[in-house]
Amino acid sequence: MRTRVQAALLLFVVIAVAAFAVPLLLFTASDRTQQLVLARSADLDRFASLMDQAAATGDASALTAEARRYTQLYGEPLVVTDTRRRPVVQTGGMRAAEPAVARLLDAALRNQTEHPGGSLRPWSRGYRMFAEPAGTGTRVSGAVVLRASVGTAADDITRRWALVLAGTALVAVACTVLARAATGWVVSPLRRLDRAVGQLAAGLPPEQTRAGGPPELRQLATGFNRMARTVTAALEQQRRLVADTSHQMRNPMAALRLRVDALHTHLPASANRTYTGVTTELDRLETLLDDLLALAAAEHRAGELAVTDGSDAICDATAVATGRHRLWEPVARKAGAGLTVRTPTAEVTAACTERELAQITDVLLDNAIKYAGRGAEISLRCTSEGRFAVLTVTDDGPGLDTEELALATTRFWRAVREDGTKGTGLGLAIAEQLLAGRGGRLELVPSSPHGLRARAVVPRAPGDGGAR
Repeated sequence: MRTRVQAALLLFVVIAVAAFAVPLLLFTASDRTQQLVLARSADLDRFASLMDQAAATGDASALTAEARRYTQLYGEPLVVTDTRRRPVVQTGGMRAAEPAVARLLDAALRNQTEHPGGSLRPWSRGYRMFAEPAGTGTRVSGAVVLRASVGTAADDITRRWALVLAGTALVAVACTVLARAATGWVVSPLRRLDRAVGQLAAGLPPEQTRAGGPPELRQLATGFNRMARTVTAALEQQRRLVADTSHQMRNPMAALRLRVDALHTHLPASANRTYTGVTTELDRLETLLDDLLALAAAEHRAGELAVTDGSDAICDATAVATGRHRLWEPVARKAGAGLTVRTPTAEVTAACTERELAQITDVLLDNAIKYAGRGAEISLRCTSEGRFAVLTVTDDGPGLDTEELALATTRFWRAVREDGTKGTGLGLAIAEQLLAGRGGRLELVPSSPHGLRARAVVPRAPGDGGAR
């Protein structure tokens, strides 16, 4: 935002400075050009007066001498003729017979004054031609043509333009500094407020935004701080309730299991079914408490990663896949399923911790072994796809239909199976939260001809070339 505001202010500064500088440059050039024209017009008037005297007295010596001294002093040639265009004096190599000079002499003998038009510029070079009739009133006694160099005037314009542009640059720099200070004064509180909003949205306690900038922003920051304290307190209470409830229930659950186990020896054989049902529900409740704690931790971690880059986290996805296969292969075999692993020869690094990736893989393998059924074939594959490392768990079990796929990551949702397989319905939600925190995603798609393919997609670590 600061860049955009600065760009808008600097554009305004450029337009304002240009609106001031351009007319000043043009006026400077026009003024110096006018000075040149006035100076040469005065010189022409002098030589026209001398020509008129020479025509009246028949003595052109004064005219000739002054014309030659003028050319020697200024380096600008002159041609003076009488009314019949006969040269009276010619200096600096300029001759009356030259076409350009002849045209000006004709105009002057017709009692017309010729001055060049247009303003000079710093890059102007060469000369300008001036012509003026000699005589008084309508009586013409001769003509004077002067070829004036524009080099000195152009150099003067260059120096004046340099001063104007230097002043303009100083003004532009000063305006730029003021624009940066002004935008920093306005935008910095907004940036702090945006960072605090991001932390609050991620479920983390936001930093208290310092009051600064315009009064409206100070009032907004104060209001946000009050709101953030209220929301943070509510979120923390909710998080603590879930974590504390799950944690505190462990001791009563452990005590209850001990008492139930102690009662087992005193129960008649007819109560074994009831005892088995109680212990099964206790197992499920303990698993649910574990998953609730894991979900609370995953949500908190995802919130932290949403406002921090977490770019220092890195792990070998290939090694994680191999390690998880060794751990889960006996479990799959006991459940009557086969588990294979395929990994690339090259290392595939993922931008997450090894513990996070292992936990995600455990969730996917546990679901596949649990729901694919006996005789199923399950494969674990580690690949690299562009900027992502992908761990894929594929089974050839019954899979999920379209409606079930849409609900699969919903908390506490469980697919209904005839074999009575049960779960807490939190595993995929935990995996999804962990992946989202690292900028990844969980993809669930049907496997052909039947079954489910679960893909954990994680950004690769910077510098990992990847292997397919």
